[in-house]
Amino acid sequence: QPSPGQLSLPFAPSFAVINTIAIMKIGYWLAAAVAAACCAPPSYALSFSRAKSITRSNFIQSTASAIFFSDIVASSPACAADKDKMQQNPRYIENEVQMKYGDDSKGNPRTRGVLVRRFTGDSTPYSFPTSPVSLVKEWPESPPFTQKDFFRADEGDDENFYTLPRLVYHIDEPAVASLTQYYRANIKPGSSILDICSSWVSHYPLEFKDNMKRISATGMNPLELMANDQLTDYEARNLNINPALPYEDNSFDVVTCVVSIDYLIKPIEILKEVHRVLKPGGKVIISQSNRCFPSKAISMWLNMNDRQHLELINGYLQYAGFGKAQAYDITASVPGERFNDPMFIVEVTK
Repeated sequence: QPSPGQLSLPFAPSFAVINTIAIMKIGYWLAAAVAAACCAPPSYALSFSRAKSITRSNFIQSTASAIFFSDIVASSPACAADKDKMQQNPRYIENEVQMKYGDDSKGNPRTRGVLVRRFTGDSTPYSFPTSPVSLVKEWPESPPFTQKDFFRADEGDDENFYTLPRLVYHIDEPAVASLTQYYRANIKPGSSILDICSSWVSHYPLEFKDNMKRISATGMNPLELMANDQLTDYEARNLNINPALPYEDNSFDVVTCVVSIDYLIKPIEILKEVHRVLKPGGKVIISQSNRCFPSKAISMWLNMNDRQHLELINGYLQYAGFGKAQAYDITASVPGERFNDPMFIVEVTK
């Protein structure tokens, strides 16, 4: 379900990402036109305090060699009931992104710019109920999984699949907002957090950047991680090739993983690493919806429903050394909408 100004293409192959970015750009201006028809023209506050670049040799061999970001916070006096509150907790933050993808025949850089919209999870009309989900499956002493269970339709190199940055959402805004609010309610200030399988957004509340001790991340694409302005540090890593996490024992209070565990072909090994880097009393929060790249999701995941996914994650965690997990349905309630994306949590303490 495309969101305003943003296009989610969970089935798009990597070679289509440049076209996706172009479509995103068109989608943004269409959304702006609609907003202009309904409200006063939006005002934009631009800040160029955050500008970063890397070269091709610094990350991976891809067509994009540099990327720059500047924050654009959109507000509209005619649409906002409380202008001051909206400036402190905007519903959206737009980023202007420019990628250098080559040089012309005269050596001049060729760049492409696009506006991408980030959901903050705040100032929405949604409500956020939390309902416990009973986990009832009894897992045998040894993992019952076979190699076939982890087969994927696309067994090609994951690094090629994720070479170009996908600056899009793969779940809708209500699902993002419900996860953000869950994090706010369940992660204490001053915590050290690790986000595995991360990207250009981690869905943490805006204040986490200032009130957490540390926010680290691993993910497939270094450009996406560079765009994630909540991180204090990151390391690009393909956990399907190397499941070892590059951190010391007992380093983190919380480890999060957002709608990504279905892509892992070594989930138990990776969660054993999560157990290792968590402090005693620390917790892992695994969130899951019903969206995926089907060509990259493991076969047994595709043959399960939402409830079975939660039971499977609980099994993974038990085989990784954790106790029995708790599961929750945190799907947002959206006025007038019955079919927004679901959001589930599986959480366990070390």
